[in-house]
Amino acid sequence: MTDKRVNPPFIADETSMLHSWLDWHRETLAVKCAGLTEEQLRLRAAAPSALSLLGLVRHLAEVERYWFREILMGEDVPDLFCTREDPDGDFDNVETASAEEAFAHWRTAIEDARRLAAGLPLETAGKTLRRGEEVSLRWILVHMIEEYARHNGHADIIREHIDGVTGE
Repeated sequence: MTDKRVNPPFIADETSMLHSWLDWHRETLAVKCAGLTEEQLRLRAAAPSALSLLGLVRHLAEVERYWFREILMGEDVPDLFCTREDPDGDFDNVETASAEEAFAHWRTAIEDARRLAAGLPLETAGKTLRRGEEVSLRWILVHMIEEYARHNGHADIIREHIDGVTGE
């Protein structure tokens, strides 16, 4: 597998540390998906779970857009793979989904997130309330690290199921 991850620094200011860890986790998902066919990316972890690597990429594209564009910046962006009627469409509807399209949306969402957060103080409050409360950029970054860490654990298990590859 191609591994372009840059290890986060052991010593850095808080902003750099949080962004470094988030980038490391983003690239970890890419590593888990590297070298697989579209069919392999669609494989489910284990019944009855709907989890697949392609579903995780689609889900994290949605999550990146939601937290950075909608909550942080107050934009009204449409969902990519989900609807109100099908809130788990990102995970569920991968049978004919395009991996190329999913990865393009995910990469664009990451680029947007980096651009939107660049230079903002961690105390910056999002322009959209979440459950009636303000959310800081710090909270969003910590949450995104947690979100990726959890799903990268899933990705590791799915990848091992597909071809036996494991790793950090």
